[in-house]
Amino acid sequence: MEFMNKVREMAKEDIRRIVLPEGDEERTLKASEIIKKQGLAHVILVGPESAIKENAKNLSVNLEGIEIVDPETSEKTQEYSNAFYELRKKKGMTEEKALQTIKDPMYYGAMMVKCGDADGMVSGAVHPTGDLLRAGLQTVKTAPGISVVSSFFLMQVPDCTYGEDGFLLFSDCAVNPNPTAEQLASIAISTAENAKNLCKIEPRVAMLSFSTMGSASHELVDKVKEATRIAKEQRPDLMIDGELQLDAAIVDKVASLKAPNSKVAGKANVLIFPDLQAGNIGYKLVQRFAKAEAVGPVCQGFAKPINDLSRGCSVEDIVNVVALTAVQAQNN
Repeated sequence: MEFMNKVREMAKEDIRRIVLPEGDEERTLKASEIIKKQGLAHVILVGPESAIKENAKNLSVNLEGIEIVDPETSEKTQEYSNAFYELRKKKGMTEEKALQTIKDPMYYGAMMVKCGDADGMVSGAVHPTGDLLRAGLQTVKTAPGISVVSSFFLMQVPDCTYGEDGFLLFSDCAVNPNPTAEQLASIAISTAENAKNLCKIEPRVAMLSFSTMGSASHELVDKVKEATRIAKEQRPDLMIDGELQLDAAIVDKVASLKAPNSKVAGKANVLIFPDLQAGNIGYKLVQRFAKAEAVGPVCQGFAKPINDLSRGCSVEDIVNVVALTAVQAQNN
């Protein structure tokens, strides 16, 4: 994807420290060497030091210039444990449990980000999404004014004029099963910010539904209408409109008939789906039928960049997500 080449170049401009808490995993090790060679980030591998070095040796991975941190022996472990205890003591956390938890590389990595010793974290080659979200929400927490962590996919559709010459952001396709109107508004704002800061495009955000501007009446439509109202009220500087059917959102001729007064309709480059079923199905349909490249899911809404990987990810996927996380950190 041409966009990812641009992201890699942006990552090189201001090197950021990105922690990978699955430090002894094969694809992660191979990706770390590439990231180092290309100068995309300063990589910090977290995990058992002996296992990391042994696996790297077996894979012929050169670890020179790559930082390794073992939570079992790190001088920072007690400091992070104390900080984590303070964050969670009102939730019933004990000092003993805090120390045990911080020795988990996922939580150790998240606390590195929380405490400013790393600029972002990428995980998920081994762990399910829920593990990463839990660690992130218990440590880094959400950004000010953002009520929910969500995700987006970067979609590049070949030979396509919709969006930005076939480039669009789809959200939320991976995290929130049934967001409230308030959460949907927050997702729209977060995705618009990423369109501006990460993708360097002017966001035109469509709040998708099976109705366009009142063409149908249903409680599901009402939720999208309310989410649109909230998003516009909170961020009047952004171009956000809805509710819009998909064709009205991206096709000029349809938009001129269904939503002639909208500045977004027919020109949307950010598509906000009303729930996870629609979003997940939608991005996979476009990926398979239109042979689109889909990069993600990229997480958004955390106070600092934390990103997820698919457990079926490739080495290149990890490199790409680390580069994306580094650029997010530059804009944080």
